[in-house]
Amino acid sequence: MARSRKYHDFLIEQLKDHDEAVAYLNAALEESLKGDSESQYLFIMALRNVAEAQGGIGNLAKKTGMGRESLYKTLSEKGNPKWQTLVSLVIALGLNLRLA
Repeated sequence: MARSRKYHDFLIEQLKDHDEAVAYLNAALEESLKGDSESQYLFIMALRNVAEAQGGIGNLAKKTGMGRESLYKTLSEKGNPKWQTLVSLVIALGLNLRLA
């Protein structure tokens, strides 16, 4: 194994662990509540990273019944998913949404 790995590869490996994925998504959600457009995109990006770690976008598309291309677009930088879509994705990843 190389002495260093790309950060993204390391992140995806870490996000295979359910507890790590939950903590990562919670941190991204908290950050996204700042309200600016950059911070609001963080949760979508985090959701895409968790989806990649948990079997990939194609696998998530099958679980949700969404088209793979549509899902890539939804989870892109310009994506603006509906609430129902976000909920479907979270459920398909085996997660829950909670407010405190």
